[in-house]
Amino acid sequence: MSKIVVGADGKARCRWCAAAPEFLAYHDTEWGFPVADDQRLFEKLALEGFQSGLSWRTILAKRENFRAAFQGFDFDRVARFGVRDVKRLLADAGIVRHRGKIEAVIDNAKRARELVKREGSLAAFIWRYEPDEKTRAKAQTASTSAESIALSKDLKKLGWGFVGPTTVYAFMQAMGLINDHVEDCVIHRKAAKARKSFKRPG
Repeated sequence: MSKIVVGADGKARCRWCAAAPEFLAYHDTEWGFPVADDQRLFEKLALEGFQSGLSWRTILAKRENFRAAFQGFDFDRVARFGVRDVKRLLADAGIVRHRGKIEAVIDNAKRARELVKREGSLAAFIWRYEPDEKTRAKAQTASTSAESIALSKDLKKLGWGFVGPTTVYAFMQAMGLINDHVEDCVIHRKAAKARKSFKRPG
């Protein structure tokens, strides 16, 4: 099966973006473009954790609700959430009401604060795991890579939850640590250009 799909504009894109109408804008403007903003990185890790066992379409459709519920994923604020906040979130029909995932995001926010104190930023820590483009394919499967396994393992050692290798790999794809747009995709070159000019944090 072809890895691309031709859109109404006559341009080829990664096949997955045709699976739902809301995927097109996400694919064209976000997925695969490098991100160094700590809040966005934390948000994406949180949302990928919520996606575990679900579809990304479900999470993307609820993203604005998640942002409102978790105060924009400002991890300094989320780290101060308590029992009342957990109850509030479990009653919020606009998000995924999974106690374990909710509590993990709150706990991960505390771990994020610790990382920032130690490393200067969450981005500085995460971008150390950017794969070498020349060797990446050798240690990659369909849903994980050597780097996603390493980052997952190190985050877990630091006390993070819902950060398995598959979750972390999807996070790395989305946040531009790798460019997994297929080569014939019209966005592949744009993402590559953005990665080339991107100033790595640290």
